[in-house]
Amino acid sequence: MTELRGPTADGPTLTASGIARLADVGRPAVSNWRRRYADFPSPVGGTPGNPQFDAEAIEQWLRRQGKLHQASPEQLVWRYIENYRPAVQLEDALVACGAYLLVSSNPPDERRDTLLTAKQVLARLRALDRDLAKQVGVVLPERWTSQLATLLQAVHELSREQKPEDIFEYLHNQYVTSAQSLSGLANTPDRVAGLMLALAGPGAVTFDFTCGTGSILRLAADQAIRDGVSIRCCGQEIKPQYALIALLRLSFVYQRARDSGQSMDPPAVHIGDSLLADGFPHLKADVVVANFPFGIHDWGHDQLAYDPRWVHGLPPRTEPELAWVQHALAHLRIGGTAAVLMPPAAALRPAGRRIRAELVRTGTLRAVVALPPGSMPPAGISLHIWVLTQPDPQQEISDRLLFVDATASSPNDPLTGPVIEAWNDYLSGQDAKESDGHRIVPALQVLEGQVDLTPWKYVSQTGRPVGDPAQTLAKVKAFEKLLEQTRGRLPALQAAKSTTLALAPQATVADLIRSGGIVVQQRTGTRNRSLREAGPSSTTPVSGQAGAAPIIRGGDIVVPTTGHVVVASVATPEQIGQELEPGHQLVRIDREQFDPWFMAGVLSRTENAGFAGRSSSAGSGARRIDVKRFTIPVLPLDQQREYGRTFRQLAEFRAALREVATTGEALTTEISDGLARGSLTGKPQR
Repeated sequence: MTELRGPTADGPTLTASGIARLADVGRPAVSNWRRRYADFPSPVGGTPGNPQFDAEAIEQWLRRQGKLHQASPEQLVWRYIENYRPAVQLEDALVACGAYLLVSSNPPDERRDTLLTAKQVLARLRALDRDLAKQVGVVLPERWTSQLATLLQAVHELSREQKPEDIFEYLHNQYVTSAQSLSGLANTPDRVAGLMLALAGPGAVTFDFTCGTGSILRLAADQAIRDGVSIRCCGQEIKPQYALIALLRLSFVYQRARDSGQSMDPPAVHIGDSLLADGFPHLKADVVVANFPFGIHDWGHDQLAYDPRWVHGLPPRTEPELAWVQHALAHLRIGGTAAVLMPPAAALRPAGRRIRAELVRTGTLRAVVALPPGSMPPAGISLHIWVLTQPDPQQEISDRLLFVDATASSPNDPLTGPVIEAWNDYLSGQDAKESDGHRIVPALQVLEGQVDLTPWKYVSQTGRPVGDPAQTLAKVKAFEKLLEQTRGRLPALQAAKSTTLALAPQATVADLIRSGGIVVQQRTGTRNRSLREAGPSSTTPVSGQAGAAPIIRGGDIVVPTTGHVVVASVATPEQIGQELEPGHQLVRIDREQFDPWFMAGVLSRTENAGFAGRSSSAGSGARRIDVKRFTIPVLPLDQQREYGRTFRQLAEFRAALREVATTGEALTTEISDGLARGSLTGKPQR
């Protein structure tokens, strides 16, 4: 696997990890080859601990030795993208591939043997869609860098053998299932997206206000082509890279429809926060679908206190999902249908009781479907689909709700058929016969007590266990494997032979700010306004600017502004390119002087909590965290990186522990229910 470096590199290089993937072996094998074979190519750069090798020389050596792992052409293209450097621009490389493939899907009369230039790609994009060209033009460089040219040459050659749209879909699927996307919000699996669209029904205008990389909208457009009907797809996404990928995917479908002579409106995807900066303020859609983020309490509660969208009540700060639901309804025409993914907790949290009651009382909420665990990330949780409508004031209000419990199904079992059959029974006005999977319930029954919308509360469990005991036992085995994997993530440690770190000279962050090695920034005001970033030599924290919002870069360190302990974390790929959230501060370091993982580790040490500052509020115990008060040990960069590798492993171990806790909690509930209903029993003690 070729690991390409930055645009100033003379040519592609490989690290040990890249060589291991190219040969389909582990990294220890690469180290062994370096010792055993005198003709193994020498490093051309890097460090002793992480050397870099000339890619062409390594590939030739592996081929001579018969160790070269054969991969398909499309796999090789993905490997170029996967190892793109800098990694923070990986999505930009994917967008460049999509733009190149889109214009190559409609080539001029002559077949080109040479690579299109960046200017030629943009010119062809303008001929297709000027708005698309304008948005993609922000990402494309004026001329291809060496590594981008290598990647696009491979894409160019592959497009001669396969359909450009198929190639981009393959690359997209590789991206959303890889560690690079790090988010279930990027993609909604076709199985879940298809069910949401089937519940919402057909519509001339389909809107997804948190569209990610456009999976639900693309499926809707693809279905419209198959059914021979016209559709207009509109989307909004806060992450610019996701929005561009979504727009390119939809543009492929639009191009396919136009080539076949079918009527279809050009897709429209806006970038921005849907709640705070609605890109379609006047849109009324036939169908609204969404897989929005859960649990984001900084969704704009204070700024939107008097927003006209809150027809069913102002959502509490802790109920962002009910804000999203009402945003969906605000964009729904009378008689239209919305299908949105919801966390199961939103069905019964006390804070949302009043709004849930209004949704039921007005006939707006029509159905709740509980999906099998594993249908969507996070894997151990059964997410819900809420189906809502914009009631016609001239029609009688619906006084019944449909509840479907599919949690006992396998994630691979057919899902759409049984659920849509129950939905059609409900829409026809027929009271379905008693079923283990669904039930139609009077609204008055739902309005009792806490207005609990959890399907299992209403669906009969008579005659069947809560879940297949074999599936539960399989989950236990999987959980045991997860525990073992988590244990393996704990970094290998030993007693230090010296006290180098303890005896190292200490410097305060304030001193390092004055020296120009560190910048500390905070956000003020509303979250939908951006800040023109200070340069890397800036030593002044952002303050006093209404609405200032630093943009997170790769290698930045994010620290909460209050807390009982100090938790400094290196920015994740998902955070990079986003505005800094309120309640956090950003530490930007000079990468030539500091290792980000080392810095995050030493900033988080327990004793720094004592220097955090005064208490944030009386009796809370939390303190205001001012990182400028902290001290850090001063070490050479190579020693920082040695410590940084271990700090990074520790951060990954902490993240794995959180996954264990979430999955273990869901598994405990499932086992408890199985024991209580007799489908499981404990093994006898020996």
